[in-house]
Order: sequence, then structure tokens, then C-alpha cells
Amino acid sequence: MIDYILFGVFPYVAIAIELVVSFYIYTTNSYKFTSLSSEFLENRELFWGSVPWHYGILGVLGGHLLAFLFPREVLLFASVPVRLVILEVTGLIFGLTALFGLVLLIKRRLTNDRLKAVTSKGDVLILFLLLIQILSGIGIAVFYRWGATWYASAMVPYLKSIFMLQPNLGLVASMPLIVKVHITCAFLIIAVLPFTRLVHFLVLPIHYIWRSWQVVIWNWDRKNIRKP
Repeated sequence: MIDYILFGVFPYVAIAIELVVSFYIYTTNSYKFTSLSSEFLENRELFWGSVPWHYGILGVLGGHLLAFLFPREVLLFASVPVRLVILEVTGLIFGLTALFGLVLLIKRRLTNDRLKAVTSKGDVLILFLLLIQILSGIGIAVFYRWGATWYASAMVPYLKSIFMLQPNLGLVASMPLIVKVHITCAFLIIAVLPFTRLVHFLVLPIHYIWRSWQVVIWNWDRKNIRKP
């Protein structure tokens, strides 16, 4: 019953929440589709956390996406032991890079008073969900090796069965607990995404390419205004 709820029902609930809430927010108040940048409040730790986080998570997500779109090709590539090791090491490096950046971003959010003032509970929740997701992914890579092969052969068919509205629970029922945590946390992140600043990545600001220049004009004397 637990497997049925977590892997047969909850994925649809999470996707429905994501689509409905995101559509509602975008159509009623598109300004909420923003990262609410805190760069002006603190920049140094943001740089050292944001850069490795983005490079790491893009590498991890890119690997997952390639295996999802081309599972046969991935299995064929990984059939050679040396190639399989390269895939595993590369994925682990990306995961550790993302973890390093995420830990710095969490530390920055929780220790900087200026940032704590503009940090919502949703921001804290999504950060710790991402932390669980990254840690479980690294744990899978370390303790349950050759994920490139069993992800393409077992997890991809399960995910595709979700989209076909015929979830194949048999593909995940026998998986280790850490794998189930990884899957559940992924759908939980999807469900809470519209309520956090992370929702900004759903919208690509391509309209910036053709929009007019933004002109900023100071309406006071900057020298006098900064005098004690």
C-alpha cells in the first residue's frame, strides 16, 4: 500500500500541483516567477555556492535526461566496463560538486542576518529537500554502483509508465530504501516548487533579447545622500 501511494499516486498529485499552481501564479502574478535575487545583500558566498551548485546540478540532471531519452544507447555505451566506470565517476563528481555548492548556499541562508530576514519557510524547505536529494543520490552512487545501467533499465521504464498513466510499481517495489527516498523526494520537490523562489527556472527570460533598454536615472545627489 505504501509503495502504491508513494509511486503510483503521489507522482500524479505532485505533477498536478506543479502544473496548476505554476499556471495560476504565472497568469495572475507573473512577477512571482523570480529568484528574488539576494546578490545585493551578499555576493561573495553566493558566488562560491551558486557556481558549483549550478554546474553540478546541471551535469546531474543532464545525465538523467540523456539516460531517460536514450536508454538503449546508454546501456550500449555502458556495456564496456571502462566506459561504465567513466559514467559513474563523472556522475559522482557532478553530484559532489552540487553538494559542495548547496551546503555553502544553505550556510549562507541560515547564518547571514540580512538574508535570514528575506528567507521564507518555503526557501528553507526546498533547500533541505534538495540536500536530501543530493545526499541520497551520492549514497546510491557510492553504495549501489553501476546506476547508469540499472537507471536506464529499470527507472526509465518506471518513469515512462508514469507518463503513460500505467505506473509499473514492480520496477521500484524491490529497490533499496535509499532509492525509494530519492524517488519520493524528487516528486516532493516538484510538488513544492511553485511555492518557492526556485520556480524561476521554469521560465526562460528570452524576451530580454528583444526588449527595450532599461534606463536607470538617479533622482537625487548621490554624493550628498551618502553624507552622515
